Amino acid sequence: MICRSLICFSASFAFLHAASVTGRIELRDSKDPAVRKKQDYSGVVVWLERADKTNAPKPAPIRAKILQKDKTFSPHVLAVPTGSTVDFPNLDPVFHNAFSNYDGQVFDVGLYPPGSTRSVRFARPGIVRIFCNIHSSMTAIVAVVDSIWFDITKADGRFELRDVPPGEYQLKVFHERATIASLNAAQRPVLVTAQSVALPSITVSESGYLSIPHKDKFGHDYKPVPEDTGVYPVTRK
Repeated sequence: MICRSLICFSASFAFLHAASVTGRIELRDSKDPAVRKKQDYSGVVVWLERADKTNAPKPAPIRAKILQKDKTFSPHVLAVPTGSTVDFPNLDPVFHNAFSNYDGQVFDVGLYPPGSTRSVRFARPGIVRIFCNIHSSMTAIVAVVDSIWFDITKADGRFELRDVPPGEYQLKVFHERATIASLNAAQRPVLVTAQSVALPSITVSESGYLSIPHKDKFGHDYKPVPEDTGVYPVTRK
């Protein structure tokens, strides 16, 4: 009984003294026009992981959506806790086929018609790159994180991680046009006390990034997409 009281008191104390961790990401060496001309630093995933993972709280799964509209995945970048489910509603007047054949999580929801939806549960942490098997220009990122403290940068590069209890953490970053070396260089330890933490600006370089055209779900080059009749030939295996 005493132990339970102490645990409750400790949890309440941590909650009352939870702080915010804020910062800003700047992208450098980019070839993307939005970054070069408009200084658009949006779409960078930032999250905290406990240095002592044995005491890390287990994130609660959520339900999220990535819309398919105007032959575009929206949002382009989504962050969710491990175990979350993402719906892929088709709001276009044509068929779509969301899939991923990368290590983050391999899935294929199949070809499905306008007005319908498919869902995928992301069971493990990792970066999932998503495509459409019909429209090669459609791409999206789902960052599955084992954390309850995560955010995606706005256009000005700012992020905020709220309700972080006192303790030692590792700040991690993911940007789709950065190399592993650049992402590792952007990581840093963060000490959270009862006061909010404002981090110095973090630079993520896109130097060394190569854009390689992806294949369809069978590993073949994409065929030309027919007119938007909603009818497509069966893709060869």
